[in-house]
Amino acid sequence: MNRISNLEEMTALVKGREIRTLAVAAGHDPATIEAAARAAREGICRVALVADPAKVEALCLEKGIDRDLFHVEAQPDEKKAAARAVEMVRSGEAQVLMKGLLGTEKYMRAILDKEKGLLPKGALLTHLAVMEVPAYPKLLFVSDVAVIPAPTLEQKVKILSYAAGAARKFGIDRPKAAVISATEKVSSAMPSTMDGAVLAQMARRGQIGDLEVDGPLALDVALSKDSALVKGIRSPVAGEADILLFPNIEAGNAFYKAVTKLAGGRLGAVVAGAAAPCVLTSRADDEETKFLSIVLGCLLG
Repeated sequence: MNRISNLEEMTALVKGREIRTLAVAAGHDPATIEAAARAAREGICRVALVADPAKVEALCLEKGIDRDLFHVEAQPDEKKAAARAVEMVRSGEAQVLMKGLLGTEKYMRAILDKEKGLLPKGALLTHLAVMEVPAYPKLLFVSDVAVIPAPTLEQKVKILSYAAGAARKFGIDRPKAAVISATEKVSSAMPSTMDGAVLAQMARRGQIGDLEVDGPLALDVALSKDSALVKGIRSPVAGEADILLFPNIEAGNAFYKAVTKLAGGRLGAVVAGAAAPCVLTSRADDEETKFLSIVLGCLLG
């Protein structure tokens, strides 16, 4: 399989695969309806909306969308809609889950339900974004910017494993992961540098999987060979990173929003670690981001 280098190639690859069914919890907001309709029209997936049917009808009429693109299961209550969408994935009626017009807390609670949720024993839910940035020559797999506030060393191992697994779906056989901190110098005064050094050593010993890990690395070194050269940093990951593992949610979220709001970045995002891909976008995200997130979910599912 050739390496996927942009989000258009990701979409083309999914179109050539077996079609999946997407279950959308509370799928009655404009951007979600438009993204889901586009996915259905382009043969990305079948779409089941667990939603308020009156709102779906009104939005389809307003946006000029063919209502027959969707299977609609009537459930106006957000909490019940989330539970039913999760049930559809558990039963095999759907293979990908998506959040519509409901709060992230309610969505995550349905996924995490110990009896009826989607979290396998010993797994970890983490947010994974695949970003296309004009200033960088390949896709970036970025985690965690939305779910885990301050991942522990053990959680970082799982995050790297999930990100590497996703990267392999894009034809990257041995992904290169940068453990991000503010400096390359290891110091007990900055715990993220300690974690970076430990994770790099664990990877060298094959304890994380088939991927190249180096850290700690500042962001400029992870993304620029010139910066690494100036700083005298020798690393197989420097300037070549496929995966960026951030030390905490503040750093990751700031990067994520800076790239999308200031640098023209595009992305798809899911919650990894569940029994099936769970599309997680902000209610404020536009139609394209939601569409690309659906495509990503279908590729990973």
